[in-house]
Amino acid sequence: MDEAIKKEVLAKAREMGVKFIRLQFTDILGVLKNMAITVEQLEKALDGELMFDGSSIHGFTRIEESDMYLRPDPRTFAVFPWRPRDGAVARLMCDVYNPDGTPYAGCPRNTLKRVLAQAAEMGFTMNVGPELEFFLFQVDSEGRPTLRTHDKAGYFDLSPVDLGENARRAMVLTLEEMGFEIEASHHEVAPGQHEIDFKYSDALDCADKIVTFKFVVRTIAQRHGLHATFMPKPVYGINGSGMHTNQSLFRGNENAFYDPSAPDGLSDIARYYIGGLMKHARALAAITNPTVNSYKRLVPGYEAPVYIAWSGRNRSPLIRIPAKRGMSTRIELRNPDPSCNPYLALAVCLAAGLDGIKNRIAPPPPCDRNIYEMTAAERRELGIESLPASLEEALQELAGDEVIRGALGEDIYTKFVEAKQKEWENYRVQVHPWEIEEYLTKF
Repeated sequence: MDEAIKKEVLAKAREMGVKFIRLQFTDILGVLKNMAITVEQLEKALDGELMFDGSSIHGFTRIEESDMYLRPDPRTFAVFPWRPRDGAVARLMCDVYNPDGTPYAGCPRNTLKRVLAQAAEMGFTMNVGPELEFFLFQVDSEGRPTLRTHDKAGYFDLSPVDLGENARRAMVLTLEEMGFEIEASHHEVAPGQHEIDFKYSDALDCADKIVTFKFVVRTIAQRHGLHATFMPKPVYGINGSGMHTNQSLFRGNENAFYDPSAPDGLSDIARYYIGGLMKHARALAAITNPTVNSYKRLVPGYEAPVYIAWSGRNRSPLIRIPAKRGMSTRIELRNPDPSCNPYLALAVCLAAGLDGIKNRIAPPPPCDRNIYEMTAAERRELGIESLPASLEEALQELAGDEVIRGALGEDIYTKFVEAKQKEWENYRVQVHPWEIEEYLTKF
């Protein structure tokens, strides 16, 4: 590690009265893990000398080879604003390393860094701007989350209808104190549903921020007596929560997706990137929509994309091209949801796009009609496929896609699929309330 950066972090910690540091990383499912150390151990941590037992982390190593090292990224140092200033608590995002000093193949952050290195070899950096939606629910007298919302508000409504507004304002202020540049914050379409958007940045920084964002939102909601959930579809019959992901590739300071000479301002690079995403969309879904519940959101009628198409005009396809051009030229992938592991989701999106560029995969013509209103025959005629209808179907697609499997690496692929097949099987054998209601008196 650069000595100057290390000294800067140590000085910041002293200056801000930091007593504890949480070394953070995610398991393969995207669940945030912490190892807390005192400030006296910080220098040792920055030198990558702190070990932990990887056998207890989901999808990590086996018990007989369990010692792992955490290597903090000093650029991710941030103080938690809601903790007391006296004896403050800070965090550092970490990469996981093997005892021999090599990056651990089962670390999601390392996986994203590996795919970003492949993009760099082709001359590209990736910028990402996510739009995360979530629900705020009331808790019962014992503090357990319910499905009761604080409001009956709708899209862009304000208080007094939007009773979650105070909590959302506190979230925005907290995120800003932690270095986020918040671009928008508003009530979403469904009661109790909210969205906070932060400024795009390079893919690794963005993935770190998504992980931190979810942690901050949950923490601040709790302090307001609410429960925040990033579950994709917590309530039947209303919109689910998505994580629309704006993506662009840059060459140095130039946006590689922009071509002023093209009629629509999109470069061939952008088109091939779209072609790659569309080609691999069905396999990508296993990573971008990784839960049984994810596929309850991906149904017609609730603004979530179902069909693999692209357009600059309408919001029913998988990929939308926002109108801005120049440095803001980007594509918006609309199917990811916030239950995904952001490191893996961005890694596979980038791998799919790069495959499109390498192999010059041209997308079909844009579809500017409302796809939801087309008949199945019309969609077939236009060659418009659907995303998988279940987690099981998505895992089958992933199994047959060498590019996406290669981006994950065999280690993560195997452990991820094992965990998800178990999840699907547990769901499949349950008897659900709907079945009792539907069949108990009928048969």
